[in-house]
Amino acid sequence: MMAERIAEEGARLLGEGLEGWRALAGGDLSQVVRVRLSSGREVIVKTGPAPRVEAEMLRAIRAAGAPAPEVLGASDRVLALEALEDAGSLRGAGWEALGAAVRRMHGATGDAYGWAEDYALGTVAIRNAPCDDWPEFWAERRLLAEAAALPAALAHRLERLAQALPERLPARPAPALLHGDLWVGNVLAGPGGRLSGLIDPASYYGHGEVDLAMLQLFGSPGAGFAAGYGAAEPGVEERRAVYQLWPAIVHVRLFGAGYHGMLDRLLAQSGV
Repeated sequence: MMAERIAEEGARLLGEGLEGWRALAGGDLSQVVRVRLSSGREVIVKTGPAPRVEAEMLRAIRAAGAPAPEVLGASDRVLALEALEDAGSLRGAGWEALGAAVRRMHGATGDAYGWAEDYALGTVAIRNAPCDDWPEFWAERRLLAEAAALPAALAHRLERLAQALPERLPARPAPALLHGDLWVGNVLAGPGGRLSGLIDPASYYGHGEVDLAMLQLFGSPGAGFAAGYGAAEPGVEERRAVYQLWPAIVHVRLFGAGYHGMLDRLLAQSGV
């Protein structure tokens, strides 16, 4: 969808006239436009795989006490959001604030693992049908969900790991509310490097370590994060690679063979 069309749909969704707009550098999977409305306020309008589902995810994160943009409106085509400050990267106390915010988010729990609706990251489906057994959820809804589209050697190793998950993962950890795609690109910072908010979720209920593993996949969080989040569970290091496999699979599916090496490395770290 063209940026101007996104801006027009956002203004119409909010019942206002459109005074101006500019396209922002969004993620690889959606288009993002900053819109100036006839009332003078500025909002963010974006596309996505399922704007109404994303709206519910953002509302859940805010209800848990973590910062996220307020949902102003959602349709089948666009999502209109509060415009949060975006002035660079987290620094100093901003990392501790992020740790505390993620801990609050993980303190909101569900009745089962999964989400009420499926979602997607680009063309990769995120299967969220609820499940009461965490190793089964991680095996069937995540590690094996895209196995048929992977090279056979990698798929076979994933299958071996999936069979071993009952011995590798806790059976019933607290079903924590997850961001689901928690990397630094989805964390906004305001002036001075303070935390502004979490954006672009792919939420579901699962083991909180999934978010922690994702945050460490492409780098390390600042030193204050651990202080803000608090103590991790015993064995977190041994489980990290198992949880990093899902975003690695997504990257292979979206961006190609250049990520085969990452997947191979994480499988080796997972013992297969």
